[in-house]
Amino acid sequence: MTISTRGDPPVSSQPHPGLRKNALGFPTVLAQSIAVISPTMTAVLIIAICFGDAGNGTWLAYAFGTVMLLFVVGCLNQFAKRSALAGSMYGYTGRGLGPTSGVVSGFSLIWAYLFIGIAGLTGFSIFAAQFLAGIGVHTVIPPVIFFCLSAGVCWFIAYKDIHVSSLLTLVFEFVSVACILSLAFVVLFKHGFMIDTTIVKAKGMTLHGLSLAVVICIFSLVGFESATTLGSEAKNPLRNVPRAVIVSLIITGAFMVFMSYVEVFGTRNYHTPLNDIALPLTTLGQIYDVTFFKIPVALGAMVSFFSLTLSCLNAGSRIMYPMAQHTIFPRHLGRAHKENQTPHVAITLYILVILAIPVVLEIFTNPLTTFGDAGTLAAFGFLTAYFLISVAAPVYLKKIGELRLHHLVVAVLACLLLMVPLIGSFYPLPPYPVDIFPYIFLAYMIAGSAWLYAINRRRPGVLVDIEGDLERATEHSRPIVPAPVDKGLVPEPPASDTPALQPQPVPVEQP
Repeated sequence: MTISTRGDPPVSSQPHPGLRKNALGFPTVLAQSIAVISPTMTAVLIIAICFGDAGNGTWLAYAFGTVMLLFVVGCLNQFAKRSALAGSMYGYTGRGLGPTSGVVSGFSLIWAYLFIGIAGLTGFSIFAAQFLAGIGVHTVIPPVIFFCLSAGVCWFIAYKDIHVSSLLTLVFEFVSVACILSLAFVVLFKHGFMIDTTIVKAKGMTLHGLSLAVVICIFSLVGFESATTLGSEAKNPLRNVPRAVIVSLIITGAFMVFMSYVEVFGTRNYHTPLNDIALPLTTLGQIYDVTFFKIPVALGAMVSFFSLTLSCLNAGSRIMYPMAQHTIFPRHLGRAHKENQTPHVAITLYILVILAIPVVLEIFTNPLTTFGDAGTLAAFGFLTAYFLISVAAPVYLKKIGELRLHHLVVAVLACLLLMVPLIGSFYPLPPYPVDIFPYIFLAYMIAGSAWLYAINRRRPGVLVDIEGDLERATEHSRPIVPAPVDKGLVPEPPASDTPALQPQPVPVEQP
């Protein structure tokens, strides 16, 4: 890395280790994306909200949303299959549209993972209380205690070992989904299996209702890109990371379509409409006389929300890490732990912010409201990053001489389809305070842009250095066959610690 900081020494000259290489196989990389998407979160809370707009067509809204985001995946994977580096779409967008756009993408993803992490803390507290009530503990425990418990354990695991961290998210999400599917099969088969044609045909759904529901569905499905944040730590990243991105979206999208049908089917004759049921899975257990499912479902949801926060902590800190090495943030955030090889400083700062916001909001509101608001705020960050990567992909492919017509078609369709949730965030005008959320996000992005402008004024040439560093990182991600050399004529390189973003050969599978 060649970034000059004038008065301060560059980060690359500081002795520190990098992130752990070849630590994560395909299952654990896949778990990262699935945990951030959090299919459990959608099943236990969000499908009911979507039903308020789409009714019997809720399953169709999720199917449509999944297909929409597959076009974004098509753009993202143009980068993921060619390069692997810490920082995910921060680096990818920088490669396509230049360092300024890359930094904007980085800021938007830090915002997105921050608020999804907050949703994880609040969801954990909601279902921890449900679980305790299910086992007969009726003592009222302040939600702040649950916030601190989840955040503290998340910090410890993320600080210690990325492999253990990713493995736990895989196990926890699997347990949670298994509990939910068990209840779903009871709903479908307890009284004899039948197909409800009114649901299959989306009877009563309007086009306007579908468009509003798709906004909620898109917000349920975001997070598939988070596997790319582990690119520098994955095994065979040029193969496993793009596979994890697309497989995570398809699996979770199919799960949400299925659970949408189950929840609408299971409550179709209930005296309360699905959109007015706060905890639909608990209600399904009561309707079908399997109330004992309340405990495993609550436990599964609780550990799933824990995994959500943990995965967001891993993803967000690994975007701050390269940005700090590029001097966008204080250089200490770009250091990795000597033994654990995790970005421990970035992890610590990020979890403190994730914890502080819901603790303060608890003075004014409740965990369920904070959960909904955090998810809405996070969505603006994801949408910004998705727009940028969709535009960056064809620009990048043109630069390297590999742009084809179908690449351009996919990018255009991705941008057009992303307009659906964007417009839906403004029209019809949502109630207060949700109506001011886009402007809160805009103020944050303006502040980030002003910060970048100030850094560039203080350290002229920093953006050029970032662009050069990302260029070299991408070049060295391709298989390179070195020419034979006479070792006696080649001087030994000086001993020095290798920074995390210094170009490194990335292992790829040989054909």
